[in-house]
Amino acid sequence: MLRVRCVRGGSRGAEAVHYMGSMLKKGLVGWVQRTFQSTQAAAASQKACTVDDTVPQDSPVCSYNEWDPLEEVIVGRPENASVPPFTVEVKANTYEKYWPFYQKYGGNRFPHEHVKKAIAEIEEMCNILRHEGVVVQRPEVIDWSVQYKTPDFESTGLYAAMPRDILLVVGNEIIEAPMAWRARFFEYRAYRPLIKDYFQRGAKWTTAPKPTMADALYDQEYPIRTVEDRHKLAAQGKFVTTEFEPCFDAADFMRAGRDIFAQRSQVTNYLGIEWMRRHLAPEYKVHVISFKDPNPMHIDATFNIIGPGLVLSNPDRPCHQIDLFKKAGWTIVTPPTPLIPDDHPLWMSSKWLSMNVLMLDEKRVMVDANETSIHKMFENLGISTVKVSIRHANSLGGGFHCWTCDVRRRGTLQSYLS
Repeated sequence: MLRVRCVRGGSRGAEAVHYMGSMLKKGLVGWVQRTFQSTQAAAASQKACTVDDTVPQDSPVCSYNEWDPLEEVIVGRPENASVPPFTVEVKANTYEKYWPFYQKYGGNRFPHEHVKKAIAEIEEMCNILRHEGVVVQRPEVIDWSVQYKTPDFESTGLYAAMPRDILLVVGNEIIEAPMAWRARFFEYRAYRPLIKDYFQRGAKWTTAPKPTMADALYDQEYPIRTVEDRHKLAAQGKFVTTEFEPCFDAADFMRAGRDIFAQRSQVTNYLGIEWMRRHLAPEYKVHVISFKDPNPMHIDATFNIIGPGLVLSNPDRPCHQIDLFKKAGWTIVTPPTPLIPDDHPLWMSSKWLSMNVLMLDEKRVMVDANETSIHKMFENLGISTVKVSIRHANSLGGGFHCWTCDVRRRGTLQSYLS
């Protein structure tokens, strides 16, 4: 999942929100911001659902959280990864030191030798997952350098490397995210054969409304603002994406049973979160949380829930609503400083991919083989580490959580917050 580090990176709210015809233009923006200034406390019963009536016991898709025993997973593909064109939304989500790289290579493929090494790393990761008893599925190989055109924009593609960015599994439902980058408009095509097969075997399949990605979806002046300005705008809930139409990346949502946590980010707007809230109600509660981060994009290298009442919280990007979790008795773990060298290319990532781990179950975690300090942290938590090196894959925008989408975990629907 793209983790630009920029990447990765309350009180009871209103029970329902209704559009009013008089709320237009600036009024709409203010309304959606006020709607999500506070999060909703979970009202669902704490009692475990031994059998969820909505999910057939033989469903090929069923996952409620990030830590139940993993049985089946989709792992992305680095093949044919292309550098996205240097558009306003890409510029707002990348480090300035890499801007010349995007200006030079936008629309062309990432360096061949680097991608070749990333392919080998991900293949080894798949082999290890299979060895751990997990069924591994892969998306289609597509040429992402092909240019396409809609009535509103022209672009080339990116990749099918980060299924976590585009797919969200809630119970027996696969939700296709609409995305916010123009380079990712047609990314869903790589996953359609898999999703159609799951659907034919009984899973639910929902595609969120596809945005036009017209110019009005983006604040064209945003990328030229200073870091100080971005901090102020982030505090106001304003980012490069506007409230012109709903948009979101699946990676801005984190599941914990009946409670799902989302952040307003550079790629996920309040209208996108509201669409998810209405779609999942009343079975699930969507809570909006925010962080001290001038440039958030995807939540799982900032706030990664790794067990019932157990969360990794990035010390560089603290959560403003952390008391919500403390009051519920959760354990907040601060991961150690990442060890990845400064000279390692991270075109689309932050060093905090070290905490972007994949839980195989409550007591096993897939983690970067080079991040020895986080190995020790997990050992102190009583969690054994399955070590894999994916440093070259990291450069393309994600860690283990980003490179995967858990399709099936063996568990039941529960409430962990109330």
